[in-house]
Amino acid sequence: MYSFLRVIARIVIKLVNGNFNVINKDKLPEGNYILVGPHRAWFDMLYFALAASPKKFTFLAKKELFNNFILRYILNQVNAVPVDRENPGPSVIKEPVKILRNTDLSIVIFPSGSRHSEDLKAGAALIAKLAGVPIVPVVYQGPLSFKGLFSRKSVSIAFGDPITIDRRLKMNDEQQAKLEAKMQASFDHLDQEIDPNFKYVDISKK
Repeated sequence: MYSFLRVIARIVIKLVNGNFNVINKDKLPEGNYILVGPHRAWFDMLYFALAASPKKFTFLAKKELFNNFILRYILNQVNAVPVDRENPGPSVIKEPVKILRNTDLSIVIFPSGSRHSEDLKAGAALIAKLAGVPIVPVVYQGPLSFKGLFSRKSVSIAFGDPITIDRRLKMNDEQQAKLEAKMQASFDHLDQEIDPNFKYVDISKK
């Protein structure tokens, strides 16, 4: 079902917005990995997964999305993992680690946790460390709303150099801050690589 939905999504996106540009796809590693990027549009994870095709992905999605029958069906078909943002609990780490270790699925994680947050969270780095997989930075540049996609403004997805985390590394505050800074620096570099004049504007705050 995942492959079928991916084909449908690619057709819909092409009809609505046209082809999108993928930069540095050759940097994607073999095996499983975690795609991490700033969350700028509700559909950017779809672009990330399509850009990294044929690799298949699972997603972390807030549990409220599963309350809707139609959404729940779609999310289940694309392997989404429900997350309780108010009380995340250990499963928010354990479940992705299990998936990365025991299946052929990689994971898309937004370390900001929200489209309207610039703060990086510790989860992606910890999951990568425990699962023994690299983090691959990725950014989306393009329309920020579904309506905006119909403008056919160009969309670009850029992948960065994989970040490998030593499983022996102690994840204290200092090391976490270094990893977050490294991720952010990669996001900034990729944005500049796509468009030196790019500046993200949160449309929810206009």
